[in-house]
Amino acid sequence: MSQPVILVEKKDGLAVVTLNRPQAMNAMSWELRQALTAALEELALDPDLRVVILTGAGRAFCAGMDLKELSTEAGFGQPEEGPIGLKLFQTIWGFDRPIIGAVNGPAVTGGFELALGCDILYASTEARFADTHARLGLRPGGGLSQKLPRIIGEARAKEMSFTGNFINADQALAWGLVNRVLPPDQLLPACRTLAQDIISCVPAAIKDYKKLITTGMAKSLEEGLRLEGEMYDEQARKFSPAGVAARRQGVMDRGREQKNR
Repeated sequence: MSQPVILVEKKDGLAVVTLNRPQAMNAMSWELRQALTAALEELALDPDLRVVILTGAGRAFCAGMDLKELSTEAGFGQPEEGPIGLKLFQTIWGFDRPIIGAVNGPAVTGGFELALGCDILYASTEARFADTHARLGLRPGGGLSQKLPRIIGEARAKEMSFTGNFINADQALAWGLVNRVLPPDQLLPACRTLAQDIISCVPAAIKDYKKLITTGMAKSLEEGLRLEGEMYDEQARKFSPAGVAARRQGVMDRGREQKNR
């Protein structure tokens, strides 16, 4: 019996979603794109879900689109998918809770775009990143041309995209592409710890914060500040001193706990 191309482990508000085509370096076949889209759509409907960790099975995070499949007519999928992979990326962009990318190995082209769709990236020392669209004669469609320059700067993004060269995990950390670099056996535990830190916050506040940052980054600073002001005013009208008082001790306790780490 063949293995599912997407694995989902869900417990206590956390879902670990694993791309499961290790023999193909988790390349995004039509089947995988459909399965990952469906999994994220289902998770988005779960009111108890708080955080998603996205990772890959085996030695790669994701090698991008399945080029072997794309070289055949079948590789273009079905009409309901629209342009190749676009529905998947739109689903990731619209996901309203944090997605942590646990980049366990190479993240290449479409796989790089998949990583960029995450909110926070932790990388294994085995991770590498490359954009090979130009070497394939293709245009990006998963947000890479717009997201990458905003994260690492225009000149660095152009260097990566114009050459197709790889950068390693340490370079990605130095450029601000990833938050942390860890040994392979520590990657998922560190991501789970981060997820628990997020889960310990107020759920509605996390959703609001993701909306503020993600939407605001696509606007000018003036527009982003206006959005923050509007959302702040909306909450202020519902302000509850009792609610703040109830959480104050927890904030103080956490501050002391982190000071002693």
